[in-house]
Amino acid sequence: MSLSGIGNSSVQDLYALEAEKKESAASKNDTSKVEETSKNENKNENSAAVYDKSKLSAEDRKAIVAQLKADQEKRQSQLTDLVHNMLNTQTNTFGQANNIWQFLAKGDYTVDAETQKKAQEAISEDGYWGVKQTSDRIVSFATALAGNDSKQLEKMRDAFLKGYEKAEKTWGGKLPEISNKTYDAVLEKFDKLMNPKTEDNTPEKDTVTTTEDGTVVAK
Repeated sequence: MSLSGIGNSSVQDLYALEAEKKESAASKNDTSKVEETSKNENKNENSAAVYDKSKLSAEDRKAIVAQLKADQEKRQSQLTDLVHNMLNTQTNTFGQANNIWQFLAKGDYTVDAETQKKAQEAISEDGYWGVKQTSDRIVSFATALAGNDSKQLEKMRDAFLKGYEKAEKTWGGKLPEISNKTYDAVLEKFDKLMNPKTEDNTPEKDTVTTTEDGTVVAK
């Protein structure tokens, strides 16, 4: 666009108009930012109000407690079911490994030589269904649900006992020796978690002494 024929005053007016438009646009952006910031602050305030215990009604608090209790019971139930299923598998594997009549009486399996060999490996000392690995998995799952809270661990211990009892009912009596040893190992690990031994900071008794003449004598 040619500016010939347009006076200096007209050019100045155009520049002034353009500057006014830019200022207006900037003002609108600033206003939008302020409004957005205000909305975010209000939103944060509202969010904070939701988690502010002092502003919770008695009904809300009761609902939260009920939910926490339900979650706790769910975690205990999960461990009970896990123990039940794991011990069932362990005892069945034990039955396959030893070809015991209690297992064969169920008529669920035909134990061939290869199956028996694999089962024997599985319940061995270092096997997946052996005492060590099975007890480790049970306690690891319990601590994942309860953390380091001794009270929660106590509840998980009770859940383990319930799972063991369920496994006995499924088996039809007392579980095989391998499961009894797993039972003892799990309880021992729970005891260590719930009652950690503090380090003995008592200084050791001197085992040597020095006489008046500087001679070192062992006690």
